[in-house]
Amino acid sequence: MNRNKREKEYYSIDVGDSTFTVLKRYQNLRPIGSGAQGIVCSAYDHVLERNVAIKKLSRPFQNQTHAKRAYRELVLMKCVNHKNIIGLLHVFTPQKTLEEFQDVYLVMELMDANLCQVIQMELDHERLSYLLYQMLCGIKHLHAAGIIHRDLKPSNIVVKSDCTLKILDFGLARTAATGLLMTPYVVTRYYRAPEVILGMGYQANVDIWAVGCIMAEMVRHKILFPGRDYIDQWNKVIEQLGTPSQEFLLKLNQSVRTYVENRPRYAGYSFEKLFPDVLFPADSDHNKLKASQARDLLSQMLVIDASKRISVDEALQHPYISVWFDPSEVEAPPPAINDKQLDEREHTVDEWKELIYKEVMDWEERTKNGLIRGPPASLGAAVSNDSHESSTNDVSSMSTDTDSSQETSAGPLRCCR
Repeated sequence: MNRNKREKEYYSIDVGDSTFTVLKRYQNLRPIGSGAQGIVCSAYDHVLERNVAIKKLSRPFQNQTHAKRAYRELVLMKCVNHKNIIGLLHVFTPQKTLEEFQDVYLVMELMDANLCQVIQMELDHERLSYLLYQMLCGIKHLHAAGIIHRDLKPSNIVVKSDCTLKILDFGLARTAATGLLMTPYVVTRYYRAPEVILGMGYQANVDIWAVGCIMAEMVRHKILFPGRDYIDQWNKVIEQLGTPSQEFLLKLNQSVRTYVENRPRYAGYSFEKLFPDVLFPADSDHNKLKASQARDLLSQMLVIDASKRISVDEALQHPYISVWFDPSEVEAPPPAINDKQLDEREHTVDEWKELIYKEVMDWEERTKNGLIRGPPASLGAAVSNDSHESSTNDVSSMSTDTDSSQETSAGPLRCCR
């Protein structure tokens, strides 16, 4: 594409303190979120004829950490293809050459709300269990490819009013090397599993702890373990669940074990005390879903010792979840990760920049007649929107780094199954 033609395809617009330079196909840009990872706008795509969310990555080439995170997120998002994982619709840069390259824009599906809003709602068992089922389906799809999300939280899970749920934000996700435990990494504090807090390294069911925390929040309407820092986070966990057994403590390195052993010992509370029946909706006659089942699932996810915590496959078979079981959703083909050294890669900022530029150009090379490919057919219907105007009540399919909910209303959740 020649330089003049490319320049004519773009226009610039100020969004808050930032300037978005986007393709003319995207109109009606409105800011809907911001954070350390980037600024997000809703927009109307005149090519796909739908509302979308556009995320401008924040200073992706500021340092090696930012650049590696941007590359990882882009590569993983291009690989995944599941109805419960957010769909990447387009990737572009307004710059014309590698030398000028500095901005990356990701275009994704636009959803109605994130889970922060839903947590404030009174959900019946059908909606609660169906939302959890979809979370687990998405997680299983990632785990099947050796991808651990690592940063599941309410603001990273988005929904539509028909109860459709999608997981997003892969900036912290990483692939798991077979047989190796992952090292600790900074994730949102409230949903950190004990093995992360204690620096033990972790495996795939670190994501299940996060689901347990999110489920508890949906039941209680407040954060389960609101720690101020690592130490306070651990204290909040053991005060409620009890000091772990000596068997678990022996797995800790000596300095951490000494600290844990010197803390006051807590007996913890039973799950009947932590989650009494009054917190749950009335038992469901239709699907035979009960508070006792929901509580049992919580008790198997919120287990301090990861070796005794339920797996995603076991959770999908749990009576509270299995009523929705659909093999086409649970056993969808795993994403194919072409870059087997995705997390072992170490490069200079300039090298990361070139790798990301190649990924963006690869997307453009697959463009024909100016039309960027749309989402797979299995995603399209779930996110279509008849309105040509972006609603300010839409919440982006791309989260910010904060845990506070957007000031929007999720609207009534309809259960579509």
